[in-house]
Amino acid sequence: MLSFRNSTSEISSSGMDTAILSVGATEQFGPYLPMHLDTLIAELYAITYGTELNAYVLPTIPFNTSEEHANFKGTVTVSPNILTAMLEDIICNLTRQGFSKFLVCTGHGGSYWEGAFVKHINYKYPEIIVITANHNNHLAWEEAIKAAGLEGLNEMHGGLLSVCTAMWLCPELVKPQSMGSDIPSENRIYADYLGWDKLTKDGCWGKFDEGVYSQEDLAEKGKTFWNVFIQKRTEGLKQILEDGYRRKTQA
Repeated sequence: MLSFRNSTSEISSSGMDTAILSVGATEQFGPYLPMHLDTLIAELYAITYGTELNAYVLPTIPFNTSEEHANFKGTVTVSPNILTAMLEDIICNLTRQGFSKFLVCTGHGGSYWEGAFVKHINYKYPEIIVITANHNNHLAWEEAIKAAGLEGLNEMHGGLLSVCTAMWLCPELVKPQSMGSDIPSENRIYADYLGWDKLTKDGCWGKFDEGVYSQEDLAEKGKTFWNVFIQKRTEGLKQILEDGYRRKTQA
């Protein structure tokens, strides 16, 4: 793996033809967690996938389609048109330099543009392939939840798992205070239609109760969850990329 921290001569001499494009987010995670958690998660994805695919890892883009959080001060949301246009420009630029295989990953669960973007770019540019690592998401999630001892987790954003994640990745920024609430199941109908200031008590779709776990236990659960989840999503990734590229570009 090489990254934007390497020199152009190192990247040129490597012969790499694969690049990783990752997208995080800058959005609210309830009243007590930092706003860049999705960006830290996307960086984890990018490094792991870059290592597996021996790829060139670009800087993580810290903005995403975060409309559901946009009424919370500090959140930044960009339109899917702007975001996908920028990603397409990056891919075209790297294609001219000899890159032909790309993986796109995002740390934000509301990145609904991702599937449509990958499908469209593969249709528009027949000489390259763009994939995601979403081939076994459900299995990976279930195994990671079990490994971390978080069975029964009822969370979409800003609950116990988010606190565990932050306590592992950026503990110095965490204020581990109780937050969130149990969200009525019928609110899920409106999760993509209304801002979460209308659907949640404090932006958290989930709940964290202070004092149930120590800070060390929280960090360990976060580490275990993400290590298992990302590793499961990495399984078979290289074969999917290589076989997909061969099938797409062969005469």
